[in-house]
Amino acid sequence: MEVTPDLVLRAYRHGLFPMAEGRAGDKLFWLDPIKRGVLPLDSFHLSRRLLRTVLSDQYEVTVDRNFAGTIAGCATPLPDRMDTWINPQIERLFSELFRMGHAHSVETWQNGTLVGGLYGVALGGAFFGESMFSFARDASKVALVHLVARLRLGGFRLLDTQFVTAHLAQFGAEEIPRDTYKTRLAAVVDEPAVWLPEPDPEVLEAEFRHLAARASGGA
Repeated sequence: MEVTPDLVLRAYRHGLFPMAEGRAGDKLFWLDPIKRGVLPLDSFHLSRRLLRTVLSDQYEVTVDRNFAGTIAGCATPLPDRMDTWINPQIERLFSELFRMGHAHSVETWQNGTLVGGLYGVALGGAFFGESMFSFARDASKVALVHLVARLRLGGFRLLDTQFVTAHLAQFGAEEIPRDTYKTRLAAVVDEPAVWLPEPDPEVLEAEFRHLAARASGGA
């Protein structure tokens, strides 16, 4: 069966997602992990140190400005990740989903250069995080903070991370059983939510501070 953008969306709706065996792989396979990674939006851990970085002018953050560059960055080999599951077919599929308005990217820039970011798919009240990359300290973390703030402000209820890595665990990511994940997914996938590429800057900053206050035990 040909893998099309519409098929990918149907798969996400039922809890599956595609991956390639490697960058040079020419076949896709569907994953339905026994344990699913999620990042609870109501208990995201934002440290005071990272909050200062987010609020500083160290990075410029944009949304949906350079999707192609973001997915290419995620596919770039790094010292701790010499291969990637993002092959050319994945890039084509998700680029088409971006053109259809379902896939989105958050980009982190430094002096005009793209140095970090992430991308994923929005479907109803769920956002399916696909991959992130960082070529500079905290660049992907800053993108993640911006993503979470926008999802919360837009009424999203589920942030799927597929798996839990040490990088994501520091923000509160957790593994839940497959059946639990699919029950949560079914409850939100048809709920209305709004992707906010450019929320009011003051509202966005207030959300950052709220996340940090919650993480530190404040109100």
